[in-house]
Amino acid sequence: MTSPFDLSGKRAIVTGANTGLGQAIAVALAQAGAGIVAVGRSAMDETGEAVRAAGVAFTEVRADLATLEPIGRIVEEASVGGRVDILVNNAGIIRRADAIDFTEADWDAVMDVNLKSTFFLTQGVARGMLADGKGGKVINIASLLSFQGGIRIPSYTASKSGLAGLTRLLACEWAGKGINVNAIAPGYFETNNTQALREDPERSAAILARIPAGHWGQPSELGGAAVFLAARASDYVHGVVLPVDGGWLAR
Repeated sequence: MTSPFDLSGKRAIVTGANTGLGQAIAVALAQAGAGIVAVGRSAMDETGEAVRAAGVAFTEVRADLATLEPIGRIVEEASVGGRVDILVNNAGIIRRADAIDFTEADWDAVMDVNLKSTFFLTQGVARGMLADGKGGKVINIASLLSFQGGIRIPSYTASKSGLAGLTRLLACEWAGKGINVNAIAPGYFETNNTQALREDPERSAAILARIPAGHWGQPSELGGAAVFLAARASDYVHGVVLPVDGGWLAR
């Protein structure tokens, strides 16, 4: 009997797979046996090398999710190699400024990538999953800001809170149709998005002091949660937002 965490023969789309958490998730899924369709704005050579080293297929799709324009193309190109079984909505951006000074442009840019494009890409992929009746797995990458307010990131907090709600709504609609929709809420990981925080000695020290695990997360520490939510092991898990945060929310 195969492991309930085995993804052999499955294919996964991972957005924002060129670096950081997206890259780590793509590699973890590949090591569990899934072929990877990596979506990103820039070259994904490093991700492709790591995925192929796991012995599975790798397809690169260049796309900027700042608009809905590439959604149809992503779905079409991803389907060329076979059925899409897993979608990981990882692509996201952040803008920082005091709420009193926050601009409409920064609000719209974050909401468009983090929430709007995520919904419509999920819709496009789910149509295929529903059409053949074989179901699938959708994993949204939420945030601790899906639970908390944060400071100086109003559109990011709004988008990630919205993504948690969207995860639950889609789970309610699709659970009975064989599609699991769940989310992962990463804590403070060493990525491009947190570089400004890590370079601020006061903020970095305050964050580190609250993490029971005693260190900022490494991208590789997120992969296991993604494999679980993508695999048969989570077949009866619907609509959860799973924190992977070193104990931050427990503090």
